[in-house]
Amino acid sequence: MKFDYDLFVIGGGSGGVRASRISSSLGAKVAMAEEFRVGGTCVIRGCVPKKLLVYASHFSEDFEDAAAYGWTVPKATHSWKTLIANKDKEIDRLNNIYHSILDNNNVELFRGRATVVDRNTVKVGDKEYTAKYILIATGGTPVMPELPGIEHAISSNEAFHLDEMPKRVIVVGGGYIAVEFAGIFNGLGAEVTQLYRGTQILRGFDSDVQHFLAAEIQKKGIDLHTHANAASIEKTNSCLKVTLDDGDVLETDAILFATGRRPNTKGLGLEAIGVELKENGAVKVTPQSQSTVDNIYAVGDVTDRIALTPVAIHEGMAFAETVFGDRPGAADHENVPSAVFSQPQVGTVGLSEADAREKYGKVDIYKSDFRPMKQTLTGGTERAFVKLIVDAKSDIVVGVHIVGADAAEIIQSVGIALKCKATKAQFDATIGVHPSLAEEIVTLREKFVAA
Repeated sequence: MKFDYDLFVIGGGSGGVRASRISSSLGAKVAMAEEFRVGGTCVIRGCVPKKLLVYASHFSEDFEDAAAYGWTVPKATHSWKTLIANKDKEIDRLNNIYHSILDNNNVELFRGRATVVDRNTVKVGDKEYTAKYILIATGGTPVMPELPGIEHAISSNEAFHLDEMPKRVIVVGGGYIAVEFAGIFNGLGAEVTQLYRGTQILRGFDSDVQHFLAAEIQKKGIDLHTHANAASIEKTNSCLKVTLDDGDVLETDAILFATGRRPNTKGLGLEAIGVELKENGAVKVTPQSQSTVDNIYAVGDVTDRIALTPVAIHEGMAFAETVFGDRPGAADHENVPSAVFSQPQVGTVGLSEADAREKYGKVDIYKSDFRPMKQTLTGGTERAFVKLIVDAKSDIVVGVHIVGADAAEIIQSVGIALKCKATKAQFDATIGVHPSLAEEIVTLREKFVAA
């Protein structure tokens, strides 16, 4: 049977773009459908614009610290409109680059919502196209809870497009998105309250990292409430009144829910043609990203494996090389470094202490809690934290966790060491860069023993 395309990709995010580009370079005729803008969550409404806002919010502390280093800094003011306009300009630039990538690689782009008609047919608008293979790369979307007045709340999507900077903000959630936005609004001068229904923020992270970061963000002025959640929202002429599940009432100018994301498969028509989905809507896939329909694959957040842009890119590349490059393989999901652009940052790779104990039994723990050198002149209270987790039997380092300035930059290189299964002895044999936060990783010698 002759098809219109060898590959039809639904979704123009990082995973879909990489898969389409590599597939085309390997000789495939490729088409893509995207209903919004090419670039996906990361470029359009995620990692990139969020980090730009993180940079903006950190200047308030930098101005304060500058005085201790001899700088005279006039009282600063901030323009939210200027920040958002400049952010939008950068996103437009990146969006155009992604279009150029598709054009330069002969990927035909259809603008519109796509649905799957059968195992080889995709419908975009009122037209149908056939393909030998279909790749689902539709990412994820924020989940908003069902509660009275939820229409007055925003998700992270809308936070990038507020007309004005709110003076008071409630952030609901304890994951990395909630923590990052709490830091952004706090740094830009808002009065921030963060509500999390669980015991501690950053569920799934190492427990020392959770508690350390919670203490640090509270020192910076974020009013963190655990075991707390919003029950209803009422809009008045002057504010939003948020009633908590314990009956307390808070007044705010904006309330942002960062309470989770779900795979974006609703209405795609996948189940009707035999593609199995998990309970949360994620496409069930093999390690090679193949769905239960053998010519339909899925990569990225829509599979609910590891929701990180570089992971989606690797999955997309592995898919292309497997299907069109005669180089069967799968993306490696072990020891993936990641970062939380909180203030201070978190960088982590490998296992938490709890997971390491469960997997290896006996582990050795090395950790350090200290004041960074920059703070010695400023009198600031921000501290840094480093933790190494070592399999006692093999001496292999199985987890590294950092909280502090540039943690994201540091953890990237540490990820290479864990990928190579470096031992604690090899860490110890590495000369540190002095003075730096990073040197703590190779100078920790005393095992931590709980009191």
